[in-house]
Amino acid sequence: MKRIPCFKRHAIVLLRRVTSYTACMTESHGTVPPMNNQAAGNDQASGETDFGFRAVPRGQKKTLVREVFASVAPKYDLMNDVMSLGIHRLWKRVFNTVLDPRPGQTLLDLAGGTGDISFNWLRSGGGDAILSDINPAMLGVGRDRAASRGLLGNLRFLVADAETLPLPDRSVDRVSMAFGLRNCTDKLAVLKEARRVLKTGGRFHCLEFSRVTVAALEPVYDAWSFQVLPRLGQAIAGDRDSYQYLAESIRMFPDQETLADMMREAGFSRVSVRNLSGGIAAIHSGWRL
Repeated sequence: MKRIPCFKRHAIVLLRRVTSYTACMTESHGTVPPMNNQAAGNDQASGETDFGFRAVPRGQKKTLVREVFASVAPKYDLMNDVMSLGIHRLWKRVFNTVLDPRPGQTLLDLAGGTGDISFNWLRSGGGDAILSDINPAMLGVGRDRAASRGLLGNLRFLVADAETLPLPDRSVDRVSMAFGLRNCTDKLAVLKEARRVLKTGGRFHCLEFSRVTVAALEPVYDAWSFQVLPRLGQAIAGDRDSYQYLAESIRMFPDQETLADMMREAGFSRVSVRNLSGGIAAIHSGWRL
């Protein structure tokens, strides 16, 4: 019997699960705007950027995003399990393998939130980790989780804007960003900052929701994202609007090739893309050479 590749199997499992859940919780999902193929959030000329499907002044987006994550922080980890049906844990394990933790090397975990990526790095034998996030509430949850796991010794917490990092040039060996880039106003600035703080030979890795590559997944994935997730957000976290934004932010995020081109524009070399679960998520990697 022909063996089905690992992530194709998970895409099939996800399709079945999502179909089951959406059949129970939706009647129809209506029309969903097409996936954005542009470098979302970089429209300097208009002075506006996306906040989900809304156009807002560029200076306002950070405040709005900060409010969203302050609201979702207490239930963030539970909702990650619900939103991805638990598959985000598998994606993060694969991401950690790609990060390739090494003793004596330092990880900068951008938009690190409640700490999953930093924790995996430390548990896998990596050196120090800097858990950075613009939102103090998310870092507070991360600090509590680190303390309960005995991981505070090699972990530094940094409240910082990923667009203007308070770190020296060439100061870290790896930069990671998991499910955070789509919430940034100026994504190209974030990519340039990630490259700036990397040592020569260092690598940047981004795990993010992306463009579905399995056609059968698209209709049920849209129904899940735009009908089920907001309802679950209301039921579990008492916050429909924040989870509506999170679903919309995925739709507005650049597709795989557009993000790869942005990384090259930021100066990264050897840029590569690895799709996970039929393109629902993807890992983008690039080197500073």
